[in-house]
Amino acid sequence: MNDKNKNLIARIATAVVLLPLVVWLLLVGGWPFALLLGVASALCAVELNRLPVPNGEQRPPSAGLVASALAAFLIPLTAGGAMPGPAAILAALVVVAFVDSLLFERQLPRAPLRVGLAVLGAAYPGLALASLAQLRSADQGLGWIALCLAGTWANDTGAYFAGRTLGRRKLYPRISPSKTWEGAIGGLIASIAGALVVRAFLLPTVPWAAAAAIGAGCGILGPLGDLSESMLKRAFDKKDSSQILPGHGGLLDRIDALLFNAPFVWLCARILQPG
Repeated sequence: MNDKNKNLIARIATAVVLLPLVVWLLLVGGWPFALLLGVASALCAVELNRLPVPNGEQRPPSAGLVASALAAFLIPLTAGGAMPGPAAILAALVVVAFVDSLLFERQLPRAPLRVGLAVLGAAYPGLALASLAQLRSADQGLGWIALCLAGTWANDTGAYFAGRTLGRRKLYPRISPSKTWEGAIGGLIASIAGALVVRAFLLPTVPWAAAAAIGAGCGILGPLGDLSESMLKRAFDKKDSSQILPGHGGLLDRIDALLFNAPFVWLCARILQPG
């Protein structure tokens, strides 16, 4: 069995194990779903903080990394208005990150990077996934989450097949050499179609034009999220954010587009369903 087949088997096995759990927690909602988002956010924070670490090198977790992961875990759980809220958590993290670098960073030029990654590690996935927690608790929350996921995942599928069959012109070769304009357009069309399908079955009160616009927004923001995460990895010469998911790489690799789409869909839901 070659490496490609082994990787495919690992990807399928990981999906078979994790997907039912994620779907079940999504259906349950409430604290169990928020807890899932908190764990996912914390794992993403660890991946971000470890991007500068060379492959194969083992380093003990710093105080900044631990604080970043803890803050990332707490933000989705407190997004509903509990005290302390996300702003207080991030403020405390900034203090801890600075003190950590002040006391333990031996290379002074690296101190801003250490502080920046600690804060970004919590704010980037934490605030984005917190919007999913708020979206789930909104009126017709399951429908809105389904629209967000459909707009994100349909884009990946549409971009893959359009790029594979029609792709000619490179989209952004400096960051992602494999992406093409044709793939991006195919993904955009797929995002709109996915949003309209969800609207038809789960969100009948949402105007068709609004659903199409939200799908289009996901079709633009999702690829930007993907490119942004690729930029971070390329800056540190990494292929994957981690190897935590066998066959898939890191968790951040799998949800980078969702992190840009989730706050957008939450904002649209607030506008269309105030209160």
